[in-house]
Amino acid sequence: MRQSRRMSLVEAAANVAIGYGIAVATQVMVFPVFGIHIALADDLAIGGIFAAVSLLRGFVLRRVFERIR
Repeated sequence: MRQSRRMSLVEAAANVAIGYGIAVATQVMVFPVFGIHIALADDLAIGGIFAAVSLLRGFVLRRVFERIR
């Protein structure tokens, strides 16, 4: 059974949403260890940029593998 484009996007979005939370929490804990001190708003913005890139990557890869299959 093939996965629709919409479900590919839903799957990729769920994956990225969970990853976003983990990434921001990790930044908040790890950045200070390296002497990087930024506001929470900046942590959220950085995480958002990476989340957007990750969402696009996940969706495109899912579609490529669906096409190959």
